[in-house]
Amino acid sequence: MEFKIAKEDLGRNLRDALRSCGYFGLKGRLSSEIGYVRRLSLNQFYPRFHIYIAEEENFFRFKLHLDQKKESYQGAKAHSADYQEGAVADEAQRIMEILKKD
Repeated sequence: MEFKIAKEDLGRNLRDALRSCGYFGLKGRLSSEIGYVRRLSLNQFYPRFHIYIAEEENFFRFKLHLDQKKESYQGAKAHSADYQEGAVADEAQRIMEILKKD
């Protein structure tokens, strides 16, 4: 799921803003994009929400999905993920509400 937030709505740097939403940075193994994740369990890596962010001139573009599990085959990038389901839409709304109220 994609959504945008205007830079002027953040009020602080992006990393700190995402930390207030429970996310932490995660450098991709196969990409130069910087992602952020929020685990849904304290003791397991999956499932987790995963965001990739692109900086535009006046806003940040967020690409959010829910990783259900790690990729099944060595060397494969594909994994079980939801991109538009209810939980993803709810999480996008939660992020926008937190970031815009600060």
